[in-house]
Amino acid sequence: MMKQIELKMGFDQFDARKLLAKPLFERPDVEATVRDIIETVTRDGDKALFAYTEKFDKISLTPETVRVSAEEFDAAYSLVESEFLGAIKEAKERITAFHKRQKQNSWFTVENGVFLGQLVRPVERAGIYVPGGRAAYPSSVLMNAIPAKVAGVDEIAMVVPGAIRAEVLVAAAEVGVDEVYKVGGAQAIAALAFGTESVKKVDVIAGPGNIYVTLAKKMVVGSVNIDMLAGPSEVVVVADANAKPAYIAADLLAQAEHDPDASSILITDSQTLAQKVVEALEIQLARLERKDIATKSLTENGRIFLVASREEAIRLSNIIAPEHLELMIDNPLEALGMVRNAGAIFLGAYTPEAVGDYVAGPNHVLPTGGTARFYSPLSVDTFIKKSSVLSFSKQSLGMVADAAVTIATGEGLGAHAKSIEYRMEE
Repeated sequence: MMKQIELKMGFDQFDARKLLAKPLFERPDVEATVRDIIETVTRDGDKALFAYTEKFDKISLTPETVRVSAEEFDAAYSLVESEFLGAIKEAKERITAFHKRQKQNSWFTVENGVFLGQLVRPVERAGIYVPGGRAAYPSSVLMNAIPAKVAGVDEIAMVVPGAIRAEVLVAAAEVGVDEVYKVGGAQAIAALAFGTESVKKVDVIAGPGNIYVTLAKKMVVGSVNIDMLAGPSEVVVVADANAKPAYIAADLLAQAEHDPDASSILITDSQTLAQKVVEALEIQLARLERKDIATKSLTENGRIFLVASREEAIRLSNIIAPEHLELMIDNPLEALGMVRNAGAIFLGAYTPEAVGDYVAGPNHVLPTGGTARFYSPLSVDTFIKKSSVLSFSKQSLGMVADAAVTIATGEGLGAHAKSIEYRMEE
């Protein structure tokens, strides 16, 4: 089922990466399709947006029906159980509390007549993408909208492909999403980035989607900002001989059931544990509702790496730079200092990745495909921007004028130099 690979001590990082699943962003055929969709929506607005929605999602829309109405929100509340609503409220509270700790304040300093500072402001309008398709994702609504709310964004517009589930609408209402549109795919990204007659353009687009959505986000950068380029979900479990095979198998399957392209990886220094995990996978997989999806994921993208030590296991994990990293080892906190690259780190046997998906508090929109080397989780920072603030008196300008003029002259920019010298000559 899962490919087992033994790595010798001192393995090369490039050889290690060759053993992983190939990245999915190298799709020239899809890029051409996405580029055409973006250009058409940018040019034709609602007409193109509605045509693509009917073509791909089999839904007919008009300017009057593209946006979810107040009546549709009310109807959604009548379709969900009270237990679900309670869980959403609890998750909202925990996620909000975590993200409030991320808020940054503007700051200013005054020294020798020089006033300097940084002005922190939220963007005015944010767009969030919530996937449809195989499952409903109310948790994605929380994870995208709450940081924007905490940041102080004025307006939040949400897009969702296909028929929108009641759970998604209720989550949107609970966190204060201002607008929800019944569109998805690359055409929704184009609408958010450039605007149409019905959809007002935004400043930032956040939220994961399929390869079409991801490539569309990549193409609109510069017209808007984005959170990151996110691919299929992935987990790396670093485990020692004392870890519980059933827990590991359950967490590997939790990723595998997402998508056939999802990656579930176990790294261990125990051959015995590896074999017990395989046995547990077979038992649990037989009972899994999404068995076919999980089986394909494990077969094509699942890996079990056998390494020489715990240190080598974490070194390999750093090379992979996974979205989710679980440290199912004795004293995991002691190993935390060795972790350099991971979107989210889960310590110990009783911190399954799934609790991070829903109610722990940290964001579950995380860098994938090795991009945890340079990307961070979606956060309040995604929805803010910073302006530098400067003020010099004539006296304080004089203290740095010679240096500034010297550098400007060295760059051959005489007007730069003169703009300072004129002020000093008065």
